Amino acid sequence: MDASALDIPALNLRFEGASPETILGWAWRTFGPEIAATSSFQTQSVPLLHMIARVAPEMPVFFLDTGFHFPETLAFRDRLRERFGLNVAALAPEDGHEAFRRRHGDLYRRDPDLCCFINKVEPLERAMKGMRAWISGIRRDQTLHRAETPLVSLGPEGRVKVCPLAGWSRRDVWRYLHEHRLPEHPLLKKGYLSIGCAPCTQPVADGAGERDGRWSGRQKTECGLHLTERRSVKTTSGGERDGV
Repeated sequence: MDASALDIPALNLRFEGASPETILGWAWRTFGPEIAATSSFQTQSVPLLHMIARVAPEMPVFFLDTGFHFPETLAFRDRLRERFGLNVAALAPEDGHEAFRRRHGDLYRRDPDLCCFINKVEPLERAMKGMRAWISGIRRDQTLHRAETPLVSLGPEGRVKVCPLAGWSRRDVWRYLHEHRLPEHPLLKKGYLSIGCAPCTQPVADGAGERDGRWSGRQKTECGLHLTERRSVKTTSGGERDGV
């Protein structure tokens, strides 16, 4: 089906209140095999990964391997891939991790938006070429920016974005984990509620927001993958590139 032929408002009305498995099954039947999911392989990622394994095990699951992840995250990714039988593909910056470090050093400190763009946004854009749809595990209750996340949307590139868990709460995530006896990221017990790259992630106190430990002390709350607006990102060489 041509994405432009979809009635997006009607689909959102249809799926509001539906189970994530129902939404995921529709997406796979409609767009497979030209559809892929992304996952950061942390605790809140596990329910959707478990559903993908049951509903659409052939679906590619892209992991954005920035070269800055905690070793625990890489080990947890490999554990889930083996346990669930997931079709995981790691995406890296175009020039590789070592070349990035030599050229940019601690870019995550000086310009985290550009760092995310090079290590996350660009690799995903390359991998998604030819894909008609994208599955994401973001939820409305995670941040104010995500509060209006639709279940189904159409991006400016003509690709459909499907967020089966958009209507879930943190409580729903924990209920699913407990019901299915699924594993937790090993850093969760140390206070890491949301886990990204090691230099930009901190543990948080009890009662904090799920993503309060990401880019702590900055206004930044998103890596750029889920921003609908786009702007030019200044490079370290003084030029500009289309960015987050």
